[in-house]
Amino acid sequence: MIKIDGIKLGLSENEKDLFEKVKKITKGRAESFYVFKKAIDARRKDNVHFVYSVVAKAKGEEALSKSVNGIMLYDEKSFEYPLLKRKVESRPVVIGSGPAGSFAALCLAKAGACPIVIERGKSVDERSCDTEKFFAGGALDTESNVQFGEGGAGTFSDGKLNTGTHSPFIRKILSEYVRFGANENILTDAKPHIGTDILKKIAVNIRREVISLGGTYFFSKKVSDIEIKNGKITAVFIPERIETDTVILAIGHSARDTFFMLDSRGVKMEQKAFSVGLRIEHPQELINKAQYGSFYNHTALGAADYKFGDDCYTFCMCPGGYVVAAASEEGGIVTNGMSYSDRAGENANSALLVNVNEKDFGTNLFAGVEFQRKIERAAYEISKSYMAPCQKLSDFLADTETKSFGSVNPTYKPGVVPSDIRKILPERICNNLKSGILNIDKKLKGFATGDALLTAPETRSSSPVRILRDDTLQAIGIEGLYPSGEGAGYAGGIMSAAADGIRCAVKVIEKLNG
Repeated sequence: MIKIDGIKLGLSENEKDLFEKVKKITKGRAESFYVFKKAIDARRKDNVHFVYSVVAKAKGEEALSKSVNGIMLYDEKSFEYPLLKRKVESRPVVIGSGPAGSFAALCLAKAGACPIVIERGKSVDERSCDTEKFFAGGALDTESNVQFGEGGAGTFSDGKLNTGTHSPFIRKILSEYVRFGANENILTDAKPHIGTDILKKIAVNIRREVISLGGTYFFSKKVSDIEIKNGKITAVFIPERIETDTVILAIGHSARDTFFMLDSRGVKMEQKAFSVGLRIEHPQELINKAQYGSFYNHTALGAADYKFGDDCYTFCMCPGGYVVAAASEEGGIVTNGMSYSDRAGENANSALLVNVNEKDFGTNLFAGVEFQRKIERAAYEISKSYMAPCQKLSDFLADTETKSFGSVNPTYKPGVVPSDIRKILPERICNNLKSGILNIDKKLKGFATGDALLTAPETRSSSPVRILRDDTLQAIGIEGLYPSGEGAGYAGGIMSAAADGIRCAVKVIEKLNG
């Protein structure tokens, strides 16, 4: 096989046209091909087009790779789940069913290890009912919400699957998502996404397969304690005792009470930097025009996205999406972003975040947790409810409290209250946000439009602690305990979390195989 990068295709051209270009590049020797990656090139607004990478079968592949620039030999390698070589007496336990926990459980189940999955929240269908009630103004269920429940926090997101992680598991994870219900285009899109509606179905399908392979799920069961004897994990409590010598700890970045419990049991952790900020909303049409120029309404392009990084950076951008209530503790407000698979909402939204570290919140192990809580509670005090503080961008830049909104309709439910973000976020954070917004506007025309909305706060982009592990991926000094994913401080999104879950499960299987 050969791989060819950088093939340009117009918006109205199709795969037949693409094959003709492949044949031309290969001097007529190409026999078949498939799309490896597809991206949009919108750097020139008068020439928006697609750029393809393809894998092809051709005659004389080695000679082509040597004689034609841009052609390289390609070896298709795929990860396959390892198998247990012997029967094990103690079933491994996976704590958490987000991407890390789900793929760890799937890998273990495929190996024949019959994992036990413990999830503090509810199954995804029940969880969805609870979140919808909360979005409609009902009570917050602190164990069933955007943070906790089957599928993890990523279930209520845009479902982005692009990652900077260079892991051998990435292609396998994408293939598994397709097998469990995602559109096949995630295998080729340079910026693949699934959408919250499809993610929910996938979570159920993964669970069903794990169970069919001998796995067991416990929902609404928070791990209240762990048992460690002679430096080895021996049991977990929910509160019933479950004996085990292997635990994959995939608890997510908001399991604060579990962090405290682990610390009390001598599990080594360290404070880590994270980010805080807010959500910014624009009309999706504005973003489309800024990114695609006169091609902005071409059906082949879909809803445009953006990504910018600096002292103030964008994160989890949701084209055609919604700002959602992501609180998991009473008396605190947290925002997040979510899109459906069609990305058909009126607005685009993104987190705007600023990095914070011990200089901002102190050196205590859980100082970052308290820093998050302080911001979340300050937001709650604005309305004495889960209605989030919201400010027009023009007012934010002018240090003026918002009294009413303009042309952009807020999407956050259960609702917003006009406010002043400076009452919630520290001065340094606000200053960085202001300069960051103006800098982004130089690159994305209209980003600093006055009617854009800022809804605050966003505090849960990543874990405020890291659970330390050694080269075997086991917690330092505790045999059989494998910290994994975002909550443990080893991932930053769906794909990297899923990859870390598989990575830990593979280590478990290697250990069990002796």
